[in-house]
Amino acid sequence: RLQKLKEMFISKFGSAPKFYVRAPGRVNLIGEHIDYCGYAVLPMAIEQDILIAVEPVKTQVVQLANTNSLYLDFSTSVNNIQINKTKPQWHNYFLCGLKGIQEHFGLNNPTGMNCLLDGTIPPSSGLSSSSALVCCAGLVTLRANGKTLSKVELAEICTKSEHYIGTEGGGMDQSISFLAEEGTAKLIEFSPLRATDVRLPSGAAFVIANSCVEMNKAATSHYNIRVMECRLATKLLSKSKGLDWKKMLRLHDVQSKLEVSLEEMLTIVEEVLHPEPYSTEEICKCLGISLEELRSQILSQNTQEVSTFKLYQRAKHVYSEAARVLEFKKICNEAPANALQLLGELMNQSYISCREMYECSCPELDRLVDICLQFGAIGSRLTGAGWGGCTVSMVPTDKLDAFLKNVKKAYYQTDVQRLPLESNSLFATKPGRGALVFVEA
Repeated sequence: RLQKLKEMFISKFGSAPKFYVRAPGRVNLIGEHIDYCGYAVLPMAIEQDILIAVEPVKTQVVQLANTNSLYLDFSTSVNNIQINKTKPQWHNYFLCGLKGIQEHFGLNNPTGMNCLLDGTIPPSSGLSSSSALVCCAGLVTLRANGKTLSKVELAEICTKSEHYIGTEGGGMDQSISFLAEEGTAKLIEFSPLRATDVRLPSGAAFVIANSCVEMNKAATSHYNIRVMECRLATKLLSKSKGLDWKKMLRLHDVQSKLEVSLEEMLTIVEEVLHPEPYSTEEICKCLGISLEELRSQILSQNTQEVSTFKLYQRAKHVYSEAARVLEFKKICNEAPANALQLLGELMNQSYISCREMYECSCPELDRLVDICLQFGAIGSRLTGAGWGGCTVSMVPTDKLDAFLKNVKKAYYQTDVQRLPLESNSLFATKPGRGALVFVEA
């Protein structure tokens, strides 16, 4: 693949690349939509990745090209990075990583570069192709400008810089992209960022199946509405407990301030919040603020016009999902005889909560989870933001071949649109390694 990329680079730019950077996609085994609430998640890097061939140049221009002809070439001055939030095209994710590194170091005359990108992560599939591109671009810019950072610092900068495109993500994707190690999943904790190895039990494979419904987080408001619902739930829970609610941003903050368990937080949610949606008027009344203050001080730019928010359901999902992550890690560490059954149950519970409490599934994902469980998965759930994208299923190794064959037949071969996507849409994966730089010898 490197050789092929090199040949394409030479024919495109007329000279050879000096180095290559690779950043992997990821699958989140458990812990959906809780990283931006401050809670630990449990992802692993996959073998699919973004690979960029790079040649630093004397002019202050970045030229971007893609091996996939669907993605158009783009060039811009390195001193004038404009990121268009309204149309999140591929090059804007590269610019996020570039801008993040430039700003971190205050680079006045950053190096120009020619870059050719090749990606094997299915786009908009919930496997973090966009974050892998941001991370890859950050590492490319770092290397081209002769700077160094730790993996943790890189992950933190790339998390912040992805916000330039308007996605209020929490940092899981960037952290696993840099901190992943081959053969192990990771428990990723935030503030401070740290990663702990989680050895997955033997006897099962993790299989990714793409629903073939694309979901671009930056192109819709579903994702950011959920971030705001969690923020509003944080404010109302804090106020009800006499905490300084204006300073509280994440559901984790409430738990740590109250010094109670996740189970106790679930009880507090039942006591304080009602299952019916909250109108903006009711939220303002609860917090004693005006609609103007709500919009200017709490809501994000792209949630200004939302009129109702579901706070009870979102908080309930977050606290129960955070508990499932810790339980998943505990089972992996203790490795009881029925570990696979227990982990499968947690994955199934996570999926039900995503579907019913967080409402981030879709009919195709529901169908795919059903098919996977029907053909031998012990546990199956959506992974990534949801509303499309992929499922991850835990399948006993001895049933893997039959499972793949049956799922292909039941989900992909029954649909004219899915049929051509079948080869890249269903695969078993194992924990892969994190981002790397290869230098041309």
